[in-house]
Amino acid sequence: MTARLAAPRVDRRDFLKATAVAAGVATLGRAGEGAAAAATVGSSELVDTNVYLSRWPLSRLPHDDTAALAAKLRSAGVTQAWAGSFDGLLHRDLASVNARLAEECRRHGAGLLVPFGSINPQLPDWEEDLRRCAEGERMPGIRLHPNYHGYTLDHPAVARLLRLAAERGLLVQLVLVMEDERMMHPMLRAAPTDPKPLAGLVRQTPGLRLMLLNAQRTLRGPALTSILGAGEVGVDLAMLEGVGGVAALLAGGVPLERVLFGSFAPMFYFESAVLKLQESVLSEPQLAAIRGRNARRLLAAGR
Repeated sequence: MTARLAAPRVDRRDFLKATAVAAGVATLGRAGEGAAAAATVGSSELVDTNVYLSRWPLSRLPHDDTAALAAKLRSAGVTQAWAGSFDGLLHRDLASVNARLAEECRRHGAGLLVPFGSINPQLPDWEEDLRRCAEGERMPGIRLHPNYHGYTLDHPAVARLLRLAAERGLLVQLVLVMEDERMMHPMLRAAPTDPKPLAGLVRQTPGLRLMLLNAQRTLRGPALTSILGAGEVGVDLAMLEGVGGVAALLAGGVPLERVLFGSFAPMFYFESAVLKLQESVLSEPQLAAIRGRNARRLLAAGR
């Protein structure tokens, strides 16, 4: 048990001020760091299921250097972070992308950063990329970006990909959205992935472990609970909005064991994900489950 609930609640306005400080207001930089540190006090385990290495193709982000991101995560109390690569969105040589990702995780985040390789079933020899992730780099999972790779979930290759991943014991992370459409570059627009086929795909794929990333911008209510109820499926919090959003999510029928902490750092400020846990009224067992226990269980299920 932790003393997490004994910590004072953080007002959203105060938190946003602290986040602005952390983003680079030099005169109040130390105050921002203090607020971020205080936001993570009280638990011995925090697993971040949604981080990215390398560079976002359209702009520089704070902590988009692997060493800097690893230091940031450690300072915030993260004990493990599941990492994909921004290079996996647009690069066609995904074998090289995944090899670099694995090396970056080893070099800068051994024991912290866990690589999740990118797979594009539209590319030739994607099965070999999958094999290399599982056997060569010994990754525990893969990350899919259908909207950037130009396929829909009813494409026949998707069912085959999920089946092969399940057979290899790989956890599949499916990213529905990377960026608000209003912020997209006019020459690089990627509509959110349509999740409608997912429930059927999960039911027809024995042994599949699936996690939805950045899903809650476009997937909510019965549509979300239907997919989560189809099998071993989890969802992260990165794009969950609204004060008390986590408590509302649970009250709306999403099982506690299917909710995992994810920050989407460095695309999003890490502190914003922590705030989502602080401003919802959650019991200590609920916090422990979301902060780490659910992620550990989902990852261990494939071993």
